[in-house]
Amino acid sequence: MDLSNIRELYEEVILDHNRNPRNFMVEPEGANRHAHGYNPMCNDEFTVHLTVEDGVITAVGFAGAGCAISTASASLMTEAIKGRTEAEVLALFQNMHELLTQEGVTADVGKLKVLAGVRAYPMRIKCATLPWHTLRAALDRNSETTTTEPV
Repeated sequence: MDLSNIRELYEEVILDHNRNPRNFMVEPEGANRHAHGYNPMCNDEFTVHLTVEDGVITAVGFAGAGCAISTASASLMTEAIKGRTEAEVLALFQNMHELLTQEGVTADVGKLKVLAGVRAYPMRIKCATLPWHTLRAALDRNSETTTTEPV
C-alpha cells in the first residue's frame, strides 16, 4: 500500500469514527472504573467508563467533546479493549503510545495501526493520546483529571 492510500485510509477511518463514534455517550450499567481527561491546548475533554469484572473489561463507554482525531481515537479504543484483560489493555496502551509518539514503531495493534497517520500532524498527537491516557487513569483508579500537559 503506498503512502497516499495509507493517508486516505487514515482520513476515512478518522472521519467515520468522528461522525459515528462507537460507545459514545455510554456509561455502562455497573461501571466501576471512571476517569476524566482534558487537553488544555485544544479543550478536548473526555470521561472513560469501564466495567471490569474478574480482571476483564466487559463494558466500556465514553462521553465528552473533542476534535475529530480525539473522538475517533476514543471510539477506536473502546472497540479494541472490550473483552480484553487489564494486562492486555495495559500492553495495548503501551504499544499505542509508542506507535503514536515514536517514528518507526511497528507494534502489532491490529486495525488501530491506522491511527499512526496522526504522526504526520505533530500538533495533533496529544489529541490522539488523550483517550488512551484517560483509559490508563481509569484502570489505575486515578481520580485526578488526566491531562496532556505538564502541571
